[in-house]
Amino acid sequence: MAPKSTNSSLKYLSLITLTLQNAILGLSMRYSRTRSGDMFLSSTAVVMAELVKLGTSLVLVFLEEGRSVHRLRATLYNTIVKQPMDTLKICVPSFVYIVQNNLLYVAASHLDAATYQVTYQLKILTTAVFAVIILRKKLYPTQWAALVALVVGVASVQLAQTDSSGTAASKQQQMPGDANQNRLLGFGAAVGACFLSGFAGIFFEKMLKGADISIWMRNIQLSLFSLPFGLLTCYVYDGGKISSNGFFYGYDGFIWYLIALQAGGGLIVAVVVKYADNILKGFATSLAIIISCVASMYLFDFNLTLQFTVGAALVIGSVFLYGYDPTQANKHKIIKLHPDPDQERLLAEKV
Repeated sequence: MAPKSTNSSLKYLSLITLTLQNAILGLSMRYSRTRSGDMFLSSTAVVMAELVKLGTSLVLVFLEEGRSVHRLRATLYNTIVKQPMDTLKICVPSFVYIVQNNLLYVAASHLDAATYQVTYQLKILTTAVFAVIILRKKLYPTQWAALVALVVGVASVQLAQTDSSGTAASKQQQMPGDANQNRLLGFGAAVGACFLSGFAGIFFEKMLKGADISIWMRNIQLSLFSLPFGLLTCYVYDGGKISSNGFFYGYDGFIWYLIALQAGGGLIVAVVVKYADNILKGFATSLAIIISCVASMYLFDFNLTLQFTVGAALVIGSVFLYGYDPTQANKHKIIKLHPDPDQERLLAEKV
């Protein structure tokens, strides 16, 4: 009974981890762009997150290689230098992820945390579309229905933010940076990030399946090539500000926490998702949306409207519907109707 209890504990740990990572990151990014004080440069934060991710991944590969520096160096050489074509391919998602992460900061600057959280679920749609195009994956009718519900839900949430006169429906207390907010720009940035997330995710998945290379080594490759792209982005868009104020202008303990959360979040989730099925992942996403809505009401004076609630409910429902696998459900029904005698005997012995 111990292994079953352990797996159950790991599943609930996965649920808690995924939920907190989804909710806290969105809320933290929003707070970082609306709080008082010197505004940090988001492009530099993206670079620092990649640097932290690179360092963490190197430590994990070092542990995988038996804590041997020589073996780590040999693995890096064999994977990165001796496979030039494979290394060049990883440049594609590296560049895309840098642009995506910068767009997420733009979205967090112009959308409240709840709207940001709901809108970013469009990545389910874009990931599904790229899975069909690139991986030739076939979707179930229920999944197509879920994607339609997702789009309708996100549209409802966005429309809920503007009344007929064009003013914000979700009145928020004026906070630093609010005067320059542009909801259309924020929504465009979020949608753009969703498209890039979908493409990069599927491209990365294809690379993972196409070679016998660990996910941690792939993360090292991603971060190594993301850093030059990230630094280029810094000096193209914020070069003047960096020259005047410095690379770490506006940084404090909270910004370093945000960088660690952004870098570590993806790595932690990569470890725990293998213990969580689609239902648990659906719960995590749904709870994150609910937490973001409730927290926004208290932290950012977010006004929860009926239309927003309906739209968010549609998004939550679509997450569950998309994760539902009818073939697995039918398989369980067949087992119940026609049980295997040997399987029943083994179960009886375990009890």
